[in-house]
Amino acid sequence: MHCTLLGIPVQSGTGRRGCDMGPDGLRAAGLTEAIESLGHTVSDAGNLEPAPLRPVSHPNSVLKALPETVAWLDALSEKAYALASEGMPVFLGGDHIMAAGTVSGVARHANDVGRPQFVLWLDAHPDFHTLNSTTSGNLHGTPAAYFTGQDSFEDIYPKLHAAVSPENVCMIGIRSVDPPERILLREAGVTVHDMRAIDENGIAVLLSAFLEKVAAANGMLHVSLDVDFLDPSIAPGVGTTVPGGATFREAHLAMEMLHDSGLVTSLDLVELNPFLDERGKTALLLTDLTASLLGRQVMDRPTRSFG
Repeated sequence: MHCTLLGIPVQSGTGRRGCDMGPDGLRAAGLTEAIESLGHTVSDAGNLEPAPLRPVSHPNSVLKALPETVAWLDALSEKAYALASEGMPVFLGGDHIMAAGTVSGVARHANDVGRPQFVLWLDAHPDFHTLNSTTSGNLHGTPAAYFTGQDSFEDIYPKLHAAVSPENVCMIGIRSVDPPERILLREAGVTVHDMRAIDENGIAVLLSAFLEKVAAANGMLHVSLDVDFLDPSIAPGVGTTVPGGATFREAHLAMEMLHDSGLVTSLDLVELNPFLDERGKTALLLTDLTASLLGRQVMDRPTRSFG
């Protein structure tokens, strides 16, 4: 497989600085070398630059950095669309607003080749606010609502060439949902597995059911992995820590199952904040998880000390 790395040093979607250093943190953690060690080829497209600012506005006065964020999405949606036809793009973030650009871009490509786009959303948050519903104004809470075609984004975010059907989105690890999001998710029909569902059923059962659905539809699968999907005890390098996240083995099992499925066609690694990390602990874990998704087996995993 050929993988193309693209850094998206965007932090305008969150209220905290530092995740713009995420792409270089992942590079420093040896992401390229880890992928190449599995027999894949890698090209690094460097870091994306935002498009020129557009005069955009919205009646919700709490929205933060809207023109700056839209400039990132304008550039990223087009770049993701181009990269989707050149192998497997691995998008390095950056805050989770970037998924509005990555998913919309790869979904446009999937539409071109006549295949349905599916999204596996591994996150503590559903990020399903519209521009109308958000009360924090932090736009990293909006990408999933946008790429599934919910209202309020028209003529502000980039034109959505091919919305992802909400029924093709599976969210796992959710444990922090705002009331308006809960209503929107239920109405849209998104599959949401919170941490209680993982506790009761195990992550393998939940993920297997979704992968079977993707395979039956001959779908293309985008995986969006937010650092806060993981428990903060193993992944402290994120500005939105929520206790009770996925364990080391749950996360690796998910990645190993994704590799075995052969369905993943694109990947986000988002919300890494090296400024908040502990001696690269989170960046190294994300690198290891990516390696598991791309074929590293348990018996091949190097011993690593975080002491």
